[in-house]
Amino acid sequence: MKKFSPVFAFLILLTGAVPSAHARDIRVGTWKTAQTIQPFFYEQFMPKETRVSVFSFTNPADQKTALLAGSLDMCGTTIAHAIHSASLGQPVVVVAALCNKSSALVVEKDGPVKTVPDLKGRKIGYVPGTMHEILLRETLIRNGLSPATDVTLIRVDFFDMGLALARGGIDAFLSGEPFPTMAVAQRFGEILSYPYYGESIGTINAGMLVRRETIKNNPDLVYRLVKAHAEATEHLTDHPEEWLKRAADFGTDLSILRKAAANMALAWRMDTVFVDRVKALGSRMEALGAIQKQPDYDRLFDLSFVKRVASENGLKE
Repeated sequence: MKKFSPVFAFLILLTGAVPSAHARDIRVGTWKTAQTIQPFFYEQFMPKETRVSVFSFTNPADQKTALLAGSLDMCGTTIAHAIHSASLGQPVVVVAALCNKSSALVVEKDGPVKTVPDLKGRKIGYVPGTMHEILLRETLIRNGLSPATDVTLIRVDFFDMGLALARGGIDAFLSGEPFPTMAVAQRFGEILSYPYYGESIGTINAGMLVRRETIKNNPDLVYRLVKAHAEATEHLTDHPEEWLKRAADFGTDLSILRKAAANMALAWRMDTVFVDRVKALGSRMEALGAIQKQPDYDRLFDLSFVKRVASENGLKE
């Protein structure tokens, strides 16, 4: 599978295209993690003549950049990044959920940090524009710490956080699985908390994004992608060993993935309750200063595709 660096994402922004073997290629972006794995299974749920090319990224912003450039037909994004993009007026639409849960706050094993307030004066790794950033900021504030003045937030890619913590470059990180479980298994880190919101927001994490013009000009493509996403999600949820063994191909030991699985949930369904939780998250993001205004949620979400998939295929929404 292909992997885009931020530089290559910029290059495809200029060219407006990614390498394609033939005209029927469908191009999808995601992360190489267990909780965002579904696109790697789309092709087996598509018509035989359809080829799905999956491109892996390390953060949601690069995926969204490639999507808006027309280089991808669909991509993964965190719900927080989707809210941020829509608040800026960007023509993006969430058409399916991708995953829930998956976050943990990690600190040095047997180190000086025993509670969240102990993070005062410490360096914390995070990825901007993710659910993890919002959870981190919320966790700090709820424990009396200012993200701006009481700690130092350092941008670190998810794949580099464990090494940065092990080498002392940071004192903590808030990341998605499997990196928290990996830090524990390798005995240089320990879980300080699983920082989820209350019932108003729940454990929503990420979704699948398309351009608004794609829905207008090629709704059948969007439907086929959402259908493949739903079927891949249902299949992997029903066959956890297949899910985790395939995820192990990304470079994480299967034993670690099995331990991390309890903190991960694949998803595709969205409904009005889901959207209400996203609105609650948007309110918190505005209060935290992560966005300047609320997006138009009616334009950010299109539930029609998941509803059609559920109706035509006997799946519960």
